[in-house]
Amino acid sequence: MSSSLQPITLYAHGGSPNPLKVAIILEELSVPYKIVNLSSAELKQEPYTTINPNGRVPAIEDPNTGISLWESGAIIQYLVERYDGDGRISTTTVPEKYQLNQWLQFQVSGQGPYFGQAWWFLYFHPEPLPSAQERYINEVERVTAVLDSWLQSHPFLVGQKLTYADLSFVPYANAVLHTSAVSRNGKLFEAGKYAAYSRWLHVLLARPSVKKILAQFPPTER
Repeated sequence: MSSSLQPITLYAHGGSPNPLKVAIILEELSVPYKIVNLSSAELKQEPYTTINPNGRVPAIEDPNTGISLWESGAIIQYLVERYDGDGRISTTTVPEKYQLNQWLQFQVSGQGPYFGQAWWFLYFHPEPLPSAQERYINEVERVTAVLDSWLQSHPFLVGQKLTYADLSFVPYANAVLHTSAVSRNGKLFEAGKYAAYSRWLHVLLARPSVKKILAQFPPTER
């Protein structure tokens, strides 16, 4: 990557998983960046809401193009299209490039929201709601089972190499490893049931980019 690039600003909030997805992609692409950590109050007021009216993270500002974006999936697609011309973690072949987007959308619409809701109802909701807890623990299992089923006959989500689609699943998947539950023998899900998924996640967690980012924002043991 050109040394003349100016650093992209990545807005984050502690160890929230969605900004970590973006940081891992930036590391993989060797794009310079700086992380700006915002407080809960700062997320909901200007100047941040002029960048992201939704008041959540992540968002980026790219001084090299003048583009600002929010929503992690949109940011990842932008970074890959703009800065992965040599196809380090993407491809331009058909149908693979569409399949990569397919898996990214599954992460954004499936893994992220369901895993996030599991944590909310287990740890942050003001009153215990066992039915909600059970629903989202079941969804963690379901999403993991979908990935495991596919990975039983595929080394990675698309093709024969690791891509941004695989990497997008890392922060939430890693957080689950450090999360207990109020049922299921104290585990959010039984990792031993998913051998292919566990093998794949082990490969992802060994990536230098992943190790660097997760070391900066280690998940809280719960």
